[in-house]
Amino acid sequence: MSIVVTGATGALGRLVVDTLLTTVPAGEVVAVVRDKEKAAALAARGVELRIADYSRPETLAGAFRSGDRALLISGSEVGRRVAQHTAVIDAAKAAGVAQLAYTGILGGPDADFALADEHRATEQLILDSGLPYTFLRNGWYTENYTANLAPVLAHHAVVANAGDGRIASASRADYAAAAAAVLTGDGHLNTAYELSGDTAWSLAEYAALLSELTGEEIAYQNVPAAAHQEVLVGAGLPEGFAAILVDVDEAIGRGRLAGTSGDLARLIGRPTTPLAETVRAALPAA
Repeated sequence: MSIVVTGATGALGRLVVDTLLTTVPAGEVVAVVRDKEKAAALAARGVELRIADYSRPETLAGAFRSGDRALLISGSEVGRRVAQHTAVIDAAKAAGVAQLAYTGILGGPDADFALADEHRATEQLILDSGLPYTFLRNGWYTENYTANLAPVLAHHAVVANAGDGRIASASRADYAAAAAAVLTGDGHLNTAYELSGDTAWSLAEYAALLSELTGEEIAYQNVPAAAHQEVLVGAGLPEGFAAILVDVDEAIGRGRLAGTSGDLARLIGRPTTPLAETVRAALPAA
């Protein structure tokens, strides 16, 4: 039996593998990747590489073995993910994996925004497959904001259409630790976890935190959805993806990413990473 991580060279996948290697021998960890060269550092650490592509079902036949515990990290190509995930699930079922964990989105079947559509469909596909599953319904990553600090600092503004909605985010490393925990521990089969940070915060509070940490005045500008769409497209985002982000902000305004179930902290055995810690680490050096 091996622990198999798909998408292992992505931002989340690398962290999952890193976390696994703190407790599991490298020879028991498998990284499923598209690009062997990109995964060279993992191979150098003793991790087995299996080359496969979500979009090429024929390559997935060798991605899994009977008895493997596997993590399906959701694809990044919005609009193509149901077909891609179907191919992975079919390969996992054909191989006879002992567990298929999946990184979905907070709220699962109750999530009522566009970004959740493919996650809901994937969870249903996994249920229909009959495979033993673990649903990791990840909330928002704090890095979704800190990765875009440059324009915020340049314009001294956090622009969104989320109103006073709150976000119970956690760091990507927190979510990776939860994935590693369910892949190495017992009692997680046929279970869904609602994963989020311990504390929900508003974008006005985020702007105030940035002001405090930078010594500059950063304002929160709550704008209508259409205006936010224009801002995002003007910044170079494709219209379709900009529309998805605007829709997520509306969901935040409805409280859809504010839940604090405590599942994440319980799985990782510690409090989730505070917002200020992740923001401080992302700020440019003075």
